[in-house]
Amino acid sequence: MTGECTVTICLPLRLSSQGYWVFFFLARFIYLLTDLLTGSFLTLISPQVVHMVCKWRYGTSLWSSGTVIRDVGDRRQSVSRQPSFTLSEWTDAQEDLLDMDPVPQTPVFEIGTDTRTEADAATLTVTPVGLQERRGSNVSLTLDMCTPGCTEPYGYGAQLSPRDQSAQEYLRQGTHVLTPAMLHTRAMDDQSLQAEFYETPMNFVDPKEYNYPGLVRKNRYKTILPNTHSRVILKSQDEEDFLLTYINGNYLKGYGDEECAYIATQGPTVNTVGDFWRMVWQEKSPIIVMITNLEEKNEKCAEYWPEDTVTHEGIEITVVTVTQEDDYSLRVFTLKCGGEERSLRQYWYTSWPDQKTPDKAPPLLELVQEVERAREEAPPSSGPTIVHCSAGIGRTGCFIATSILCKQLRTEGVVDILRTTCQLRLDRGGMIQTCEQYQFVHHVLSLYEKQLSHTAEE
Repeated sequence: MTGECTVTICLPLRLSSQGYWVFFFLARFIYLLTDLLTGSFLTLISPQVVHMVCKWRYGTSLWSSGTVIRDVGDRRQSVSRQPSFTLSEWTDAQEDLLDMDPVPQTPVFEIGTDTRTEADAATLTVTPVGLQERRGSNVSLTLDMCTPGCTEPYGYGAQLSPRDQSAQEYLRQGTHVLTPAMLHTRAMDDQSLQAEFYETPMNFVDPKEYNYPGLVRKNRYKTILPNTHSRVILKSQDEEDFLLTYINGNYLKGYGDEECAYIATQGPTVNTVGDFWRMVWQEKSPIIVMITNLEEKNEKCAEYWPEDTVTHEGIEITVVTVTQEDDYSLRVFTLKCGGEERSLRQYWYTSWPDQKTPDKAPPLLELVQEVERAREEAPPSSGPTIVHCSAGIGRTGCFIATSILCKQLRTEGVVDILRTTCQLRLDRGGMIQTCEQYQFVHHVLSLYEKQLSHTAEE
């Protein structure tokens, strides 16, 4: 209610002690009565104010003998220290108390950058949201500098990205070609790499794009979702059932913009093991690269392969051989379905901690080169190489970027790590998840260039 209501109370010239209390309760009664009739709150007539008015007007005989008597100056000072409430402040405070959520939540600050009129006071809005599932991250506050209403999440790294349109333009145009000498210098410049990493948009998916009942059990992490334009769509007899066609995976371009060279996907859960093998068979993938342990404080990936033989979704999976190397194990499977038989290799790299980087770069380079050799030996009709960690963006992004950039360095003699990162994030948001991983990719490529130079000299 915007109007104001004024109540005038005429005080008698002299009041006895009993008369004072009659006046006090009468004032409180009028306040409550007016509130009931008007439906709004008056300015509070606090007992302290009534006491002081009567004390100043009628003397100190109304107070008990135990009360400390102060002079007028002290009284005025004490009045000035009393908290004052306006009508709007009091009602807003009551509404906040009624609406308070007992569960602690993380606020998302949405600061509008567009022009607003003077009458619009909503320059900063606070929207309570739950903690974003960050796969063990300590990030607990997400700052969103987009226009209010923009819902692109920046929960992984909490970096501030441009608006959607500008972000897409940046990812399409971002480039920084490095010669060998520039690469070695750049790999040691942590400050420049950090600035470049945080400037590059993550391009995560708005969860509202996947508003389908039951989809939550198909995703390992609720904020890591496949970008819609490049997601893998499983074939199903009932294509109208979205859940039957869904898997959390994306096609990624390879070196030279080779279409569907890789599939980046999450580590299978107990609910998606069947979907994973459907994808392997449908896409005719000859190689799986797994870069995670089954558990790292909590479950990171389900053990989706058998000890001997198992059947998922009509696909018979049989382990043929298991070879243990220093930093990875190699399993060779035979897949049978509908009278057709195929061979599949799984490289399981276990020396890479979650959201961190390996202690040594050479083992990763050896794995990249081994996977490349196996890919060349695969049948020409083979499909994409499937790469997964837990969420399918951090370690997965590093492996795929390293594989692409090694080819570029051998072929062109230069590398463009920024361009490759941008292309990967266009197809799957969040690829190369942390700044530390981004720096590690530079170190790996720097080491690889030195190996190439050394080999050329020999």
